[in-house]
Amino acid sequence: MSYIKAADVLPQNIIELIQQYIDGENIYIPKKENDHIGWGEKSGAREEIYRRNTLIYKEHLRGVKTEALAEKYFLSEKSIQRIIRTMKKL
Repeated sequence: MSYIKAADVLPQNIIELIQQYIDGENIYIPKKENDHIGWGEKSGAREEIYRRNTLIYKEHLRGVKTEALAEKYFLSEKSIQRIIRTMKKL
């Protein structure tokens, strides 16, 4: 997260109003609700994990053991089991 100087983007009267509540401190202003992007959507991480999980599930269906999948994908056996359970529901 980067910081923007308030003086560069806000009118002076707004800055003075904010200073009544928070003077010289950092403040986080969240995005509007309709502008919110879910985790991994911008970077593509969500899609990449879904692809990985699909591969894990397909290999499981072909008979590859949980232990082997955990070793191959550098995950715990519990994580592999959770992925299989989740993908089965889809």
